[in-house]
Amino acid sequence: MSTIVALIVGLVALPVGIGIGYALRRRAVANAVILAEQEANRLLAEAEAKQKEILLQAKEETLELRNKLEAEMRERRAEVQRLEQRLAQREEHLDRKAEQLEAREQRLKEREAEIQRLHAEAQELRQRQIAEIERVSGLTRDEARAQLLAAIEQEVREEAARRAREIEREAEATAAMRAKKILATAIQRYAAEVTAETTVSVVPIPSEEMKGRIIGREGRNIRALEAATGVDVIIDDTPDAITVSAFDPVRREVARVALTSLIADGRIHPARIEEAVARAKRDVEAAMMEAAEAAAVEAGVLNLHPEILKLMGRLRYRTSYGQNVLRHSIETAHIAAMIAREIGADVEVARAGGFLHDLGKAVDHEVDGTHARIGADIARRYRVKEAVVHCIEAHHEEVEPSTVEAIIVMMADAISGGRPGARRESLEAYIKRLETLEQIAREHKGVEEAYAIQAGREVRIIVKPDKVDDLEAMRIARDVSQKIEQTMEYPGQIKVTVVRETRATEYAR
Repeated sequence: MSTIVALIVGLVALPVGIGIGYALRRRAVANAVILAEQEANRLLAEAEAKQKEILLQAKEETLELRNKLEAEMRERRAEVQRLEQRLAQREEHLDRKAEQLEAREQRLKEREAEIQRLHAEAQELRQRQIAEIERVSGLTRDEARAQLLAAIEQEVREEAARRAREIEREAEATAAMRAKKILATAIQRYAAEVTAETTVSVVPIPSEEMKGRIIGREGRNIRALEAATGVDVIIDDTPDAITVSAFDPVRREVARVALTSLIADGRIHPARIEEAVARAKRDVEAAMMEAAEAAAVEAGVLNLHPEILKLMGRLRYRTSYGQNVLRHSIETAHIAAMIAREIGADVEVARAGGFLHDLGKAVDHEVDGTHARIGADIARRYRVKEAVVHCIEAHHEEVEPSTVEAIIVMMADAISGGRPGARRESLEAYIKRLETLEQIAREHKGVEEAYAIQAGREVRIIVKPDKVDDLEAMRIARDVSQKIEQTMEYPGQIKVTVVRETRATEYAR
C-alpha cells in the first residue's frame, strides 16, 4: 500500500518538477535576453559615439589638409607668376639682342663689301705696279722670283754652313768634357764592392769521423751525392772541411746546402741523400726567387713577369771573372739610370735595360746563341717593352743600337764590368791588360796611334791614310782581333776599330 502511494506521489511530482524547471529556464532565458539587449544597446551607443568622434577628426584633418593645399597652390601660383615675369624679361632682352645682331650683321655686310672693293682696287694697283716693274727691269715676274730665290738660297746656305762650323767647334770643345763629367758623376754616386768570389764551396764538418760517413761503405754515399747534384765532392787532408767543386754555381750551392743538412742531421745514406738534395733544390730555388725580387726592388725595376724573376734569381750564383752577375745587373741599372737622368733620356727604360741586359746568361749554357740575343728573345716572350728589349740585344753591338737608352746601357755595362775591382783582376793586371792591347795594335805597319778605351772593351786604332788603304785597314782589324784572342785573357769581348780618314785643312788669311 505504501509502495503504491509512493508511486502515485512520484507520478504527481514529476510533471510538477518539469513545469517548475521549464518556468525557471524561461525566466533565465528572458533575463539573458534582457542582458544581451542591454549590452547591445551599450555597444551601439559606444559605436555611435566613436563614429562621431572619427567623423569629427576626419573633418578636422580634411580641413587642415585643404588649408595646406591651398597655401601650397598660392605659393605655386606666385612662383609661376615670377617665372612668367622672368621669361617675359628674357624674351624682351633676347628681342633687343636680336635687333642688335641684325644691325651688326648689316654693318658687317657693308664693311665686307667695302673690303672687297678695296681688295679689288689693291689687286688692280698691284698688277699695274708689276707691269711697270717688268717694263723698267726688263724681266718677267717668274724670272725676277727665280733670281731672288737663288740669291736668298745662296745666302741661307752660307749662313747655315757658318753656323754648322760654329756648332761643331762648340760641340768638340764641350762634348768630351761633359761626357767625362757625366760618367765620373755616375761612377762616384754608385760605390760597389770589390769581388772576391771563387768556383768552390767549403762545407765545415764537426769532426774527421764525419768524412768517413760522408764517403760511406765502398764510397756509395759520396757517389750518390755526386750523381744527385752533378758536382765533385773533394775530401782531402784539409781539417774539419769538405770542398764542393762545380762549374755550375747553382749545382754547387744545391750540393752545399744538401751536404750541410746531412751533416747536421747525421743520417747519411743514399735514400736520405736523395731527399736532402730534393729539399735543397727547393730551398735554393726559393732563395733565388727571393734574391731576384730583392734585386728588382733595389734596382727600381718593378712589375716583372715571375718567369723573368725566376731566371734573374739564377744569376745570384753566376759569376763573370769573379763578379756576381746579379750584383753586376743591379749596378748597371743604377749607373744607366744616373747617366740617363743627366742627359735627359728615358730613365725607366735605361734602368730596366741595365737590370735585364745579362738575362740570357741564366740559360746561355742550355740554349744556343749569345746571351744578348737569348735574353732579348726571353724578354720578348714575356712582353717586356720593345725599347728595353732593344737595350738587351744591342748591349754588345750584335744589333746596331738605335736608341740613346741602348747606348747608355752599353756604357753602364762597360763601366760596371771594366772598373778596377769589379772583377777578379788587380789594378796592376788591369793596367797591364790595357797596355798590352795598345801594344798589339801598334805592332802593325801604318798604325799612327792606338788607344784602349771603354775600360778595355774596345781598341781604337788610327792609321796613316797615305800608307794604309781600306783593304789594309780591314786586314789590320782582323789580325789584331785574332792576336788578342790567341794571346790574352779578358772578360766579355773586345771590339777592334780601325779609323782611316783624310783631312783637308786650309787657313783663311
